[in-house]
Amino acid sequence: MAQALEKNSVVAVIGSGAMGSGIAQVAAVAGHTVRLFDTRPEAVERAIAGIGKALARLVEKGRMGAAEADLARERVHAMRALDDAKDAALVVEAVVEDLDVKRALFADLEGIVGPDCILATNTSSISVTAIGARLRRPERLVGMHFFNPVPLMALVEVISGVATDKAIADTVYATASAWGKNPVHAKSTPGFIVNRVARPYYAEALRLLLERAADPATIDAVMRDCGGFRMGPFELMDLIGHDVNYSVTQSVFNAYYGDPRFAPSVVQQELVNAGFLGRKTGRGFYRYGDDVAPPLAQAEPAQQGAAPATLGGTDPVTHALKARLYVAEGPATIFLTDGRSATQRAADEGRPDTILFDLLLDPAKATRIALARADQCSDAAWNAAVGLFQQAGFTVTRLDDVPGMAVMRTVAMLANEALDAVNQGVCSAAAVDIAMQKGVNYPRGPLAWADAIGLRHVFTVLANLGATYGEDRYRVSPLLRRKLAANPEGARIHA
Repeated sequence: MAQALEKNSVVAVIGSGAMGSGIAQVAAVAGHTVRLFDTRPEAVERAIAGIGKALARLVEKGRMGAAEADLARERVHAMRALDDAKDAALVVEAVVEDLDVKRALFADLEGIVGPDCILATNTSSISVTAIGARLRRPERLVGMHFFNPVPLMALVEVISGVATDKAIADTVYATASAWGKNPVHAKSTPGFIVNRVARPYYAEALRLLLERAADPATIDAVMRDCGGFRMGPFELMDLIGHDVNYSVTQSVFNAYYGDPRFAPSVVQQELVNAGFLGRKTGRGFYRYGDDVAPPLAQAEPAQQGAAPATLGGTDPVTHALKARLYVAEGPATIFLTDGRSATQRAADEGRPDTILFDLLLDPAKATRIALARADQCSDAAWNAAVGLFQQAGFTVTRLDDVPGMAVMRTVAMLANEALDAVNQGVCSAAAVDIAMQKGVNYPRGPLAWADAIGLRHVFTVLANLGATYGEDRYRVSPLLRRKLAANPEGARIHA
């Protein structure tokens, strides 16, 4: 088992922006002498001052002792030239996302550092293989991808390029763990783990908006209150910035040779064209400013009294939901979405009063539920279903009748992409769940969530989406098919 770098070893960080200064702070708190470099000396001084303030805030909040903070601050030193990294055991690069810039920097470092020094890049999108291709010893270059803000975010993706020595990657993994992080191993492929697997969270929301399933505020509320996500996709894209988010989507799409699963959205392209980039410009999907009232999510008006309704299905989500409801034979038949529209399901099964509900992270505690009604559904059946859920304490939100609804189609696509990453050897099943929880704060790992829903149901959702849209975008991962073929009824990703 690989050992972490010794605490008395020197860590050099190149680049003193938000990422570089955050990495320097984490390494210093872990006990290393840290040398911080930037081409602008004044930027290094600002970064070191910022680290001191950040440590002081931790002391104020009782998360660190004053003596410990002082020692950590004293361990961070400004580098006046790259030559000051000559005795470093680890150099972490956190400069601009430009392949030529990174290659030139590592070429310089290779002539400065000792033969046992590990070279690490914090790149979020550039191939680690490509960065190291021109080094004399590319085997000692590894990706060490932190997430912003570095001191708070637990995930570190340890990325191995084609030439990366496994022992080097294992040492960096052990070091990140010793620094209090949750590291995961990944192969250098476009998007690594998080930026690849997260694409459906944005892509499906943008398609739902394009198909007028609901407005952004309503979809965001459903993803938060039903799905348990910390932020809805539209508010998250506004926070990231549409120029950044759209650029990453384009990068992954192009890197995978136009795979339709990663296709950019014309909806987001139009925002970028308009200069509506989100919070930083005062307008994105939402408007921002002191005098701007936040938009409200759609909610159905209260129904007086709850009529009985039939809750169909034997899946785990439906079973958990039944405990909250007054279920009996009634005018409405309610099912968990299976990837068909309510209208299509009503036609297929001869049940005109069909109503679908969206996936819930926790049916026992959810405060909102999203429903969709078939076009054939009577008002009496709809009102009965709405009243049934309102009586159980749910805010009822109506989505237009789009296949798979919002949370279910998003989670199914996240799980499908995660399965493909595992199937293609990018990472392990455990790693992808850790990455999505620790890197982007998902409420549950997508593969653990697929297990909870049932792999058969996830397969059905994806197959029905594929049949409806006729697009390769919704193709089912070969690994999911394999799992179901081996164990049709009890297949699981995690044992």
